Amino acid sequence: MAVVCVEKVAIVGASLAGLAAVRALRRQSFAGEIVVVGAEPHRPYDRPPLSKDFLTGAVTTAGLALSPDDEDLGADWRLGVTATGFDPRTRSVRLDTGEVLRADGVVIATGARARPIEHVGVHTLRTLDDAIVLREALRQTGRLVVIGAGFIGAEVASSARKLGWDVTVVESLSTPLSGQLGTEMGEIVSRLHGDHGVRLLTGVPVSGLTGTDRIEAVQLADGARIEADLVVAGIGAIPNVEWLAEAGGLAAVTSVPGVVATGDVTGSQHWTFAVEHPATAVASLLGADPPVARAPYFWSDQYGVMIQFAGHRQPGDTVRIVEGDPEQRRFLAVYERDGQPSAVLGLNQPKLFTRWRRQLRSVPQEA
Repeated sequence: MAVVCVEKVAIVGASLAGLAAVRALRRQSFAGEIVVVGAEPHRPYDRPPLSKDFLTGAVTTAGLALSPDDEDLGADWRLGVTATGFDPRTRSVRLDTGEVLRADGVVIATGARARPIEHVGVHTLRTLDDAIVLREALRQTGRLVVIGAGFIGAEVASSARKLGWDVTVVESLSTPLSGQLGTEMGEIVSRLHGDHGVRLLTGVPVSGLTGTDRIEAVQLADGARIEADLVVAGIGAIPNVEWLAEAGGLAAVTSVPGVVATGDVTGSQHWTFAVEHPATAVASLLGADPPVARAPYFWSDQYGVMIQFAGHRQPGDTVRIVEGDPEQRRFLAVYERDGQPSAVLGLNQPKLFTRWRRQLRSVPQEA
């Protein structure tokens, strides 16, 4: 890729990845102008607690802040402003204010939004504003149905159970988390729901919702009806790329010199990717050597159990328990490919997990 002379950078997206891009630019000695455009009115905040401690009240809005008040990055933050179009030839971002923001380099970090289910009484959880609304709805107790047993859905179920809700989780897959963890480990981790009195229904998709002024029930494809006072949908995310449609989409614009993408908008939904990858994107923008990439890592807290995963698991990898007992929900499992560790999973094994995670860094990984 040709390198553009960069004196002004526009970062579209003011979330964790956007903030990490600003920091990476300054660490890589970029002294030029930085403008950050963010659709939300909030400064960058930490998303993982939204489905956990924020819902239960253990963390406040102030506690979510990612940037200390005294951090001076020399950036111009344009918050509550949405990008509506992009001209890759001139690297110009059109904003909903009518302004056209021209830059030498553009970092696309517009993230993703929760895939919705349009019905009264159905919540999604992606943003701080989503979490504020859901936290208020959880102040009273009742019957909650969570659609989707991925990490967000499982964390919401855990938080709601802690608050005293009667919780049912519905998952269309026969084994929750099998895509991320594989069938065997997905089955083990999903047993946490039953350990804490949460009903888990798998292998049956939702066919409909009932209720006019309020949610009344969730209807399943097998004819079952689950009474509900509240529903949370955790059924995936949609990258925020519509504003790039006229320019040919994300792949087209990032093939242009001086335009890079990072964070959730690229399809990766891991917190550590949003922290670490912006440095690689910025290095490409500035024509510098990229930092050494580490194995992907993510974690989840469910029912008081810390779940940690790192690496690149692929179908066909073998997995074995190297420490602990799955029945005690405290163990470490190692995935292997061609006799080498490809990934590691830990439940309540943070020290041992960290040691194995370090080993993954020296093992060649596939992109």
